[in-house]
Amino acid sequence: MSHEISGTLVVIKGGGDVGSAVAHLLFGHDYIPVIVESETPSTTRRRMAFAAAVFDGEAELEGVRAERVESLAALRALLIWKKVVPVFVGSLEDVLREFSPPIVIDARMRKRDIPETQIAQAPFTIGLGPGLVAGQTVHVVIETSRGPTLGQVITEGRTEPYTGEPISIAGYKRERYAYAPVAGTFHTQLEIGTTVHAGDLLGQVENHELRAQVDGIIRGITKDGIEVKQGTKVAAVDPRGQAEFTTGIAERPRKIAEGVLEAIRRR
Repeated sequence: MSHEISGTLVVIKGGGDVGSAVAHLLFGHDYIPVIVESETPSTTRRRMAFAAAVFDGEAELEGVRAERVESLAALRALLIWKKVVPVFVGSLEDVLREFSPPIVIDARMRKRDIPETQIAQAPFTIGLGPGLVAGQTVHVVIETSRGPTLGQVITEGRTEPYTGEPISIAGYKRERYAYAPVAGTFHTQLEIGTTVHAGDLLGQVENHELRAQVDGIIRGITKDGIEVKQGTKVAAVDPRGQAEFTTGIAERPRKIAEGVLEAIRRR
């Protein structure tokens, strides 16, 4: 085995469903993605995300496997091997310093937070979601709001502002979700794929109970014992009740990933 990384290294911040779709597509086009995650990601759609590797050691998404690594030496070995997507649990700054990646992508999808300036982190930086400004905080941004411009590469200016309004599925919008009413530790006994009815207990944050507002299947739920911020989405109920919607890459993350690939090819 060579001791050099051969190929274009892409560092992706965040291993949720969107960051994972990006990593999956880039991996399939011979780029070398590495996801950088925290030790306690609040990701809900863990069957649709490589972030599950943080908890389980490995994860698989549509035929691509991810492995958790915690040391730079182990990360380098996986990057040279190029058979899996590494999920690095550790310092982003250490990764940037050690590997000097040509491309860095912010896929954390922090809808309400004001993103920091990241344009100096790599020769080419890409931001996903609202709040990022092409040419200022990052080099380019990708539109993540549903609609005709989803996945569009923006080289100057901002994406659509965050509205906070989910799409309608089977006539339900915000009722499909549960959000942390306060900051604290989220506790649940439910797993993704569990059938629930309106009124059923989904979990609780501190002493605040969260109950389902619709009948359906748990499409996503934050892992038990994770610290969450106030307002964090911690559970999603799909009223269609079909297990196939709990796994794989959904249409929106796939479209966003295609926009990322286009941006990289155009750089």
